[in-house]
Amino acid sequence: MKTNSNKKENNTSNIYVALDNIRSAQNVGSFFRTSDSLSVDKIFLCGITSVPPNKEILKTALGATESVKWEHFEKTSKCIEFLKAQGFKIICIEQTEKSLMLNEYEFNLDQNICLVFGNEIEGVSKEIIEMADDCVEIPQLGAKHSLNVSVVGGIVIWDLLNRKLRRKL
Repeated sequence: MKTNSNKKENNTSNIYVALDNIRSAQNVGSFFRTSDSLSVDKIFLCGITSVPPNKEILKTALGATESVKWEHFEKTSKCIEFLKAQGFKIICIEQTEKSLMLNEYEFNLDQNICLVFGNEIEGVSKEIIEMADDCVEIPQLGAKHSLNVSVVGGIVIWDLLNRKLRRKL
């Protein structure tokens, strides 16, 4: 298991991200950059998802691999089992028949939450969807009903952080 251990310690958003077999290292780099900007505590890189150092990750991460904690799991299912054993709420970001709309979903803002994002073509694997506590999707009005996974990550992570920030006011 690969990991980095010398990253920022004062990060306490209770927001974690798991990437389930993301093919594009540039998407992974975008997740690092977004995670740094939006105070994600840790990224779990699972399956075929590239890990730093990787020149394609570094192109889009712009140094965020040095400021965001990360850990690699060979299998996403092992990551989810590990997180569930620690009491995490596992939320897949995926379009399914049972998905709840992001704008209507009620997050428990006091709980550690891991948002799971899936492969660019296949999405979050069925096995992981079945292990998750919930599935959430972004309401989309266009014809394609498809967004780049790193764009989805930015939207969902920002929405969750925004809810936490508004609660503190």
